[in-house]
Amino acid sequence: MANNPGAKKAIRKIARRTEVNKARRSRVRTFLRKFEEAVTAGDAGAATTAFNDAQSELMRAVGKGVLHKNAGSRKVSRMAARLKKLQVA
Repeated sequence: MANNPGAKKAIRKIARRTEVNKARRSRVRTFLRKFEEAVTAGDAGAATTAFNDAQSELMRAVGKGVLHKNAGSRKVSRMAARLKKLQVA
């Protein structure tokens, strides 16, 4: 357990940051789910809109440090491939 004031303050800061990051991660997952639902429904128009929103939110999470840059890029790449496959079909 933390004994000195600096360590106690660090614990408080980490707790606050964890709450913020949790909210951001949840927001990203919501946008990913909306894209997933649009693709499953086969609606190319809604999927394109959802893709743009999800891509924006993913890159924002990367910028904020919630996700690693490569993880964000990988997710966007896979979503783009699924969207392209949907539009071709």
